[in-house]
Parts: sequence; structure tokens; C-alpha cells
Amino acid sequence: MTDPASPHLLIAGLGYTGHAAAREAARLGFRVTGTSRNPAALVPPPGTRLIPFAAAGEVLASATHLLVTAAPGEGGDPLLAAAAEALAAAPALRWIGYLSTTGIYGDRDGAWVDEATPPAPGQDRSRRRLEAEEGWRAASTGRALDIFRVGGIYGPGRSAIEEMRAGAARRTLKSGHAFSRIHRDDIALAIAAALRQSLPPGVRILHLVDDEPAESALVTEEAARLLGLPPPPAIPYEEAARSMSPMGRSFWAENRRVANAATKAALGITWRYPTYREGLAAILRGEG
Repeated sequence: MTDPASPHLLIAGLGYTGHAAAREAARLGFRVTGTSRNPAALVPPPGTRLIPFAAAGEVLASATHLLVTAAPGEGGDPLLAAAAEALAAAPALRWIGYLSTTGIYGDRDGAWVDEATPPAPGQDRSRRRLEAEEGWRAASTGRALDIFRVGGIYGPGRSAIEEMRAGAARRTLKSGHAFSRIHRDDIALAIAAALRQSLPPGVRILHLVDDEPAESALVTEEAARLLGLPPPPAIPYEEAARSMSPMGRSFWAENRRVANAATKAALGITWRYPTYREGLAAILRGEG
């Protein structure tokens, strides 16, 4: 059993990424509590207690660490809206991690951004993320706040491997258009590294992206190669866009490359999956 005196991590949003982070934190000896809007539909990882989202404020009374994975909605950040007073009064809370998005940088026409680049969001959802970041800055006074700006998330069950197997993969060509992505388990690796650190109050900006921004078509081609299957037909972006949802087209409307050197140095880590090649191969092997 976990020592009741051990540090206590509350994860607001025990979804795909939060589940992996909970596993890593439990391995570090943390007591872990995760929230869900529908706890009856979710099986938490070993060592994690699952509670309704509405009970998060009560758990803040004993939490030493808080990880927020829940996305903001039209009304702003859900935890700040629901538990601002409990958060301000939390007596033991010393670290907050907030999972944001690299989308807050907007379109850079393929140029690089690093951890010091000023945000310039171009989409409504990215503007909401930046507003949530600012909300957490204001709420974190006297505590360490790590803002993790995350690239496109893939991993077991959510990758080009599964798309190829299902016959749903597309090979969309848009020359020079790169996406920065990250394997889910490397997000958990970075969070675990931050949890191990003893940080003074203040804000850090950290980039959770792998080492090689890449065109989407290259990822699909690699998945096909690993599976020994022919890649799907190449489709020019202009043609593919006709059948995309507005959300899909909005992702393709922005082109940037996201650097991570300062983040890896700050956390003292190297990625398990430094590019999509290693990540896809691990998924095929059944890792994670």
C-alpha cells in the first residue's frame, strides 16, 4: 500500500494522457487521485483512486501536486471555475502542471518556435488555451507552475498503425507542412520528471514534442512500411481538404516546428521515442 504520508497527486481529467501520467506517478510512490465526469465508465490504473470531477475541490485539501489535463470550454477552465476557492486554500499544494497546446503559437509558416517564443494563437480553441494558461498563472501564486505545451498526441490505440490496420489511413501531401507530435508515454515521462523535482515558486514553459517535426504523409508511410502494407494513395491537400471537417482543416491551416531542447535540459530527460519512427515501432510491438 502507498504510505499515507507520501506526496499526493490529483489529476484533473483521467483520460488518455492522464491515465499514463497516473501510472508513472504511482511508480514514483505518489498517492494518486484522478477525476472523471463519468467514473463508472472508466477503469483507473493500479494505485489510482477515481472520483467524480465535482469532488476535486475536496481532494485539493490534501493534494501536494496537481496535474490539469482537462481542456477549457466556452466558460473557461473547468477546474478554475469549479474549485477556485479550494485551490487558493489548498494547504499542502506546491506544484501545478497544466497541459496546454503548441497551438497557442499560431501559424509560423513552417518556422521554429521555442520555449521563449511569444504566443500568437490564431484559432478560438487556442485562444481559450492561452486564457486558461493565464488563469493558472494567476491561481498559482506561491507555487511552482509548469505549463506543458503539447504537440499532437499519439500512442497505443491512437496512431497511424491502427489507422492503417482499419483501412482508414490517408496520405495527404502538403509540401513543407510539418506537425510536431509526441508519444503519450513521453508526456508521462516528462510529467514524472517534473514531479521528482523540488521547484521554487514560479512558472516554467515546457514543450512536449519529439525531436523531429514531420509531414503527416511520412508518418503514414512509415506505419505502412512497418506493417508490410502498401501506403494509401497520395492525395494533394487541396483535394483532401474538400472532405475534411472544419476542425481538420484548422489543424492544416497552421504550420510550425516546435523546439524542445530547453525542456529536455530543464527536466533532465531524453525521449523514449525521439521520433515517430521509434514511437510507431513500439506501438506495433505492443508497448505501453
